[in-house]
Amino acid sequence: MPRTSATQPRYIRITDFGDDGIEPGHEYVTLGAPERKHELELNDVLFARTGSVGKTYLHEDASEPAVFAGYCIRFRFDEAKVLPEFVYWWTKTDAYARWVNAIQRPSVQANINKEEFKRCPVPLPSLDEQRRIVGAITVARAERKEKLAEADALLAGLDDFVLDALGIASKPPQQRVFARPIGSLVSSRFDPDYHSLRFRVIRETIENGRYPAIPLAGICDQIATGFAAGPQNQADGYGDGVPHIRPLNLDLHGQLSLDGTKFVPAATVSSGDWCVQGEVLFNNTNSTSLVGKSAVFDLEQPCACSNHVTRLTPRHGINAEYLACLFNALRSTGYLGLLSTNFNNQAGINTATLARLAVPNPPQDEQERIASEAQRRRAEARRLRAEVEAGWAAARAGFEDGLGIGPNVP
Repeated sequence: MPRTSATQPRYIRITDFGDDGIEPGHEYVTLGAPERKHELELNDVLFARTGSVGKTYLHEDASEPAVFAGYCIRFRFDEAKVLPEFVYWWTKTDAYARWVNAIQRPSVQANINKEEFKRCPVPLPSLDEQRRIVGAITVARAERKEKLAEADALLAGLDDFVLDALGIASKPPQQRVFARPIGSLVSSRFDPDYHSLRFRVIRETIENGRYPAIPLAGICDQIATGFAAGPQNQADGYGDGVPHIRPLNLDLHGQLSLDGTKFVPAATVSSGDWCVQGEVLFNNTNSTSLVGKSAVFDLEQPCACSNHVTRLTPRHGINAEYLACLFNALRSTGYLGLLSTNFNNQAGINTATLARLAVPNPPQDEQERIASEAQRRRAEARRLRAEVEAGWAAARAGFEDGLGIGPNVP
């Protein structure tokens, strides 16, 4: 059930933790009356026995109660002999991964039982050496988190930068109850979101704001959606296939990635369905909070788009990067979610509604200033992430070298 109080135990499942614990701000669920034997204590280590077999979690935050789920096995170590943190970081080595691959039983869901985990061989240096090794990786981990937070802050502040530059309210009122004269309601939209105070405030800020507002149809030569492609219409990969860009390929900060993309046969892509460099890709269908995330198509790789993505071709003098930044900023205020219509637990904005959407049209030099700042922030965030991941990889390799099991050990 949803966790509504800090006194309710956090119910920690395999899906809650990643390769380096649980992300800050994570939303936990809870359960009714857990047994005491399932309570977690500081420095308990969980091992996933099925599903993501061998995945591990170190319980480092005992400030609030927590219990663990059934697909996990808890180990509690004798700290007079071994540091729990040492065992945890040992489970992040290639040697441990090889052991998991060798031991797990293939089945519908691979698994390793408690007795097998108990027999996992762990190299055991002296406690002083364990403290030294753990101390080094703990310092590297803290540096990694600090730099990743710095990279995240660069991107997280981009929306507010854009809204401030355009004079758009970044924190509109949130009232859920409001009144409107019946004569002011638009006959084609009777849903409350469209007529909410929050939506009206942002719309009026745009339409009567710092810069003239122009419908997208007036600044775009094309507004067209991509095409659907179910499993039977997909290709296996590069070669005869081309990437079919979908919502998951667009992030919240205007970045486009082909990681995890699906493919469609090149022969099925009509001449008008190929992505063109300089187009803005707009996610037209998603959960309400994600509708409108956008990015500029700037890849050399030929691509097409799914029907959940709308392609916009800005007219001469309209900066595509500025337009994508604007969409992302408006999404962050909830404006595009309120503009959406809802169906089947999803929200969407069709091309006709998008064409009528009025947006600020600042001078070209202001568009370029906003676009340049967005590109600078993304480049700096990428640089920080690349730097930190290289340092983190070196720290983890140093952990293995300290145990005499790393690739750099003769």
